[in-house]
Amino acid sequence: MRSAPLPRPVGHCRFPRLQSTASARGGFVSPITLSSAELEAAHRAGRLEWPADRLAAKALEIRRDIITLLAKSQTGHTGGPLSCTDFATALFFNELNIDPKNPKWADRDFWHFSIGHVTPVIYSQMAERGYFPLRDLMKFRAFDGHCQGHPSAHDTPGIEVSAGSLGQGLSICCGVAKGAKMDGHPRRVYCVMGDGEQQEGQIWESAMFAAHYKLDNLCGIIDYNRKQIDGDVQDIMGIAPLDEKWRSFGWNVIPCKGHDMADVLAAFAKARAHRGSPSLVLAHTVMGEGVSFMADDYKWHGKPPKMDQAELALKELGTSYAEWSERLLAH
Repeated sequence: MRSAPLPRPVGHCRFPRLQSTASARGGFVSPITLSSAELEAAHRAGRLEWPADRLAAKALEIRRDIITLLAKSQTGHTGGPLSCTDFATALFFNELNIDPKNPKWADRDFWHFSIGHVTPVIYSQMAERGYFPLRDLMKFRAFDGHCQGHPSAHDTPGIEVSAGSLGQGLSICCGVAKGAKMDGHPRRVYCVMGDGEQQEGQIWESAMFAAHYKLDNLCGIIDYNRKQIDGDVQDIMGIAPLDEKWRSFGWNVIPCKGHDMADVLAAFAKARAHRGSPSLVLAHTVMGEGVSFMADDYKWHGKPPKMDQAELALKELGTSYAEWSERLLAH
């Protein structure tokens, strides 16, 4: 007896085909080229373009969100979300062309965190940007909430693709970037990866694909904090020199200081202006950045702070659990 087909996931990433030219043989689509001016103009509609000082202030709030939601849930990852916070804030509040009130807006940019375990920073950015209420953060990894431990496109508005298995995200982003090229769509595609994730072979297959097809609408971002779950990345399986490796694969590599907001903004601007090949923003970061006793310690990769540790962390961040949880629950 044949079973009924499964329904298509409600969060499945779909983009309407805006323009295409089929060849006489049928089926094949020729890419449509837009000028640099056309690309830049189309990419500005949904961008906030906040300045560096305002982004730094928002990043502080995001770090408070991360510690607070983890203290409440007593489960989840701490170190990676804190190291991603600054460039992720620049991404959501300056760079991305998005409409949180209309997550499936046809002209939106596509963003994806291949390192799906950093959901505390993903959800905090999304809630602060307006995809869903801040109070939802206080149900992180709870049965009655949508903020799962790894992002689910079925449940959370704005999540394009579910994530969790490392190494797969860049392949997905390559497909979206190639599709945009074929349709002549100005969409940009952003893929956030981890440095430990560079040990996955699928990453390098995707890197070859993107360079071969000159996907200059694709921007990879590596959270280069040099730590992974079991220790230092170089001790587990060395990946250095990472910049030279990506250049050898045909990518435009842009190193930056991942906790210097002005430097991060400059890196994104260089990637956006580059033509002819994909770009990689290599963000040099520190695991646990912002909290002194978590900084540069791999043991914070996959554990939340206990309440007394959270209070110490939040004190360093200029608030308290009572104050910040009240803010989150009020919105």
